[in-house]
Amino acid sequence: MYTIDLNSDMGESFGAYRIGNDEGIIPYITSANIACGWHAGDPMVMDRVVKAAKAAGVAVGAHPGYPDLMGFGRRKMVLSPAEVKNYMKYQIGALWAFAHSSGMRLQHVAPHGALGNLCQYDRETSRAICEAVAEIDPEIMIFYCAGAVLGEEAKAMGLKTASEIFADRAVMDDLNLVPRKQPGAMIENEELAVERCIRMVKEHRVTSITGKEVDIDGDTLCVHGDGPKALAFVERIRKAFQEEGIQIRNFL
Repeated sequence: MYTIDLNSDMGESFGAYRIGNDEGIIPYITSANIACGWHAGDPMVMDRVVKAAKAAGVAVGAHPGYPDLMGFGRRKMVLSPAEVKNYMKYQIGALWAFAHSSGMRLQHVAPHGALGNLCQYDRETSRAICEAVAEIDPEIMIFYCAGAVLGEEAKAMGLKTASEIFADRAVMDDLNLVPRKQPGAMIENEELAVERCIRMVKEHRVTSITGKEVDIDGDTLCVHGDGPKALAFVERIRKAFQEEGIQIRNFL
C-alpha cells in the first residue's frame, strides 16, 4: 500500500493582511506547517489555525524561519549556529504554547523558506536546528527537503524524520528546489502537478528542471498554502490519490 502525508504551509496571514486560504485547505490535508510569527503569522492567527487543525483532525507542526516579515522569510541571512538554535527555540516554543493549550502536541518542525533551502547543504545550520528540537522535545519529527543534509543530521542525533517532496515546485538535478526567480520554478499546471505527485509517491522518480530523471523519496508532500492555486491543487491531489489507492495520513 502506498501512503503519504499531505501538508501545507498555514497561518501566514498577520494583522490586517491575509495570505493563503487556511480554512479552505485544512479539510484536505493531514498536517499543517504553521508560521510562528517571524516570517509570517501572529498570535491570533496561530491560535485560530491550531484550533481549526484540531477540529479537522489535522496534525500541527512549527514552520519557523528567519526574522524577515518584509521578505516573507525568503531572503538569506547570515546567522551563527547559536543564533539559529535560539531562534528556532523561540519560534517552536511559541507554537508549542498554542498547541498545548488546545490539547495538541507538535508533530514536527519544518524550516521555512531561505532557512529551509540552506539546510540542503549547510551542516552547521542543520545541526543547530536539530539541537533545538532535541532540547525541546526529542519526539518532535524533523521535516527536511528530500536530499537535504538536515535529514542526515537529524538521523545522526536519533531524531524522527520525514522527507518532504513538493507538489508545486520544480527541482534541480541534485533535488534542490529551483530558485523562485528562475523560469519554471513553480508548477502551475494542475494536471502536471498531480501527475508528478503520483509518480513521486508510486515510482520514487521525478523529472528535474533539465529533463533528467532522478530518484526521490518522500514521506510527506507539501503544497505551498500561499500559492494562487493551492486549494485547487490539494483538492485535485487528494481525489487523484484516492483513485490511485494512495492512502493519506499523518505521523501521529
